[in-house]
Formats: sequence, structure tokens, C-alpha cells
Amino acid sequence: MWTALMWGGISASAVVIGALAALFMKIPKRVIGWIMAFGTGTLIGAATFELLGDALNDGGILPTAIGFTAGAVVYTLFDVLISAKGGSDRKRSSKKDSSQQSGLGIFAGTVMDAIPESIMLGASLLAGNGVSVVLVVSIFVSNIPEGLSSTAGLKNSKYSKGKILLMWLGVLLISALAALGGYLFLEQLPKEMGAAIGAFAGGGIIAMLCSTMMPEAFEEGGPIVGLIASMGLLVSLLLDI
Repeated sequence: MWTALMWGGISASAVVIGALAALFMKIPKRVIGWIMAFGTGTLIGAATFELLGDALNDGGILPTAIGFTAGAVVYTLFDVLISAKGGSDRKRSSKKDSSQQSGLGIFAGTVMDAIPESIMLGASLLAGNGVSVVLVVSIFVSNIPEGLSSTAGLKNSKYSKGKILLMWLGVLLISALAALGGYLFLEQLPKEMGAAIGAFAGGGIIAMLCSTMMPEAFEEGGPIVGLIASMGLLVSLLLDI
């Protein structure tokens, strides 16, 4: 149980690392885009090999398809809502008119992105073979550019360094608790229901990547991000062997 909490916190700590880098270092936006592209590739691999693969094996095609579709739809609906509240540019590092951004919207959107990843990280411990290395690496790598870009947006919105760090520490705590919740909650469910929830998380992650991380990576990193994302997917595959 406490192992799930620990790994949830470790994977989410990358957001704090990214935030610290954005606050105290000047990192080229192109480099942020490249890191984000690599994280996108690793997360696509984790969602495919770990979440959807396990869901198919445990529950079959119908629970997997229903869960995946529901996850993508629910994430999209929440994304539309949070974007309307000022969180549409939560992964944008470029300067925006601060009047068009909301610190609360950026925070809420980041939490929304982190929860499905953390739940399934905790659930990966249920197999009894230790934590999923693919999920840990994928989430950790993708969280670094998220901390970088979101912190840049918060700085543009005139948030103080102390307040920004408190927000990301809050994300770390929520992610750790989500991992713990995934471990405790999914342990009690039949395989078909657990498979549907795993697919639900996979659908949410894929929708998140397409609507936020991939556009930002291309915007900042240029056409080479396609190759970098492909290498991230390859790394994810190698870790899953």
C-alpha cells in the first residue's frame, strides 16, 4: 500500500523538478518541446502496452472498448470545461496575455492530467511483480516538460515563486494519493471492471496527449519532434520487454 503512495509521489516529483528548472534556469523553448515529444512517445507506449494490453488480456475487447471510449470522452469534456475557465494554455511555455490565463485553471488542468496516470501506476502493483517500470519512466519523463511549461505560464500570470511551488507540491500530493487509491480501489474489483477502468485511464491519457502535449511539442520543437516521439515510443517498448 505504502509502495503505491511512494511511487506515485516519485513519478509526480518530476513536475516539481520541471518547475524548479523553469523558476531558476533559462531553458530554450525548443528543448522543452523536445523533452515533451519524448514524453509523449513514452506515454503512448505505456497507455498501449500496459493499460490497453492488460485490459484486453483481463477483460476482453468489450470492456476495453467501452472503458477506452468513456475515458477519452470524459477527459475531453473536462478539458473543454477547464479550458473555458482559463486552463487551455497550461502546457504552454510561450508568453500569453496574462488576462487570458487562470492559475486555478492551470492547476486544475494539471491535476486532471495527472490523476489517471497515477491511478494506474498504483494499480500496476496489484500484479505482484513490483511497480510497472514503463509507467514510472513514462509518467516521470512527461511530467518534467509539464512542470516547465505550466510554470512558465504561471510566471506570465504574475504568480510568485512560493505560490507556484506550493501548487506543484499539491499536485505531487494528489498524485501520490491517486496512486494509493488506485491500488486500494482496484484491488477489490473483478477483472472485467478493473480492465474497463484501466482502459478508461488509457483513453484519458491518449486524449490528453493529443489535445495538449503533442501540439505544444510541435509548436516549440519543430518537425523533428516526430522522430523524438518515435524514439520515446521505442524506449517504452524496450522497457516493456
